[in-house]
Amino acid sequence: MQERPLGLMIWLRMVRFVQRSNCISNAHLERSGISVAQFEALSHIRAYQPVTQTDLAAGLTISVGGVSRMLSRLETEGLIERVQDWKVKYISLTPAGEKLLSAIYPGQVALQASMFDDVLDADEQKQLYALMRKVQLNSLTKEAPAVDTTGPLDTTETAEPPAVGPAGALDTTDTKEEAQ
Repeated sequence: MQERPLGLMIWLRMVRFVQRSNCISNAHLERSGISVAQFEALSHIRAYQPVTQTDLAAGLTISVGGVSRMLSRLETEGLIERVQDWKVKYISLTPAGEKLLSAIYPGQVALQASMFDDVLDADEQKQLYALMRKVQLNSLTKEAPAVDTTGPLDTTETAEPPAVGPAGALDTTDTKEEAQ
């Protein structure tokens, strides 16, 4: 069996965590009639309103086409309004959107925080935040490589990856204020 790099194993764990977290959140938010993506959009709109559709799409984790379809649905449901100003559409929450978001926001935040609070102490959370920030910032410098189609990728896990020693320690001084 081909050995898998530790970086791949970390990526697989992150993907599995995000998928599971989204499933849990979608089940939680389903009672309110919205999805995780819609919650994210409504939260972003509330934070930056009025926001352009372009700026909203840049701040979310879904495609531009997906944003357009989602906004149409949220507008039909009366949760947002789009106001045209010449060539630019500005998006804001309606009173109904604000009421819904205010009702579900605390529970959703608590649910997501519990994913970390239940297993990591404050120092571990700060370290994880700093590490994830470093990885995410590095990802901004990457471009998609050409696809290697020479064979299938075996993603089954058979053993735990090796522990990262002191050489893997991260200086978090640049993110100390953000993590607090």
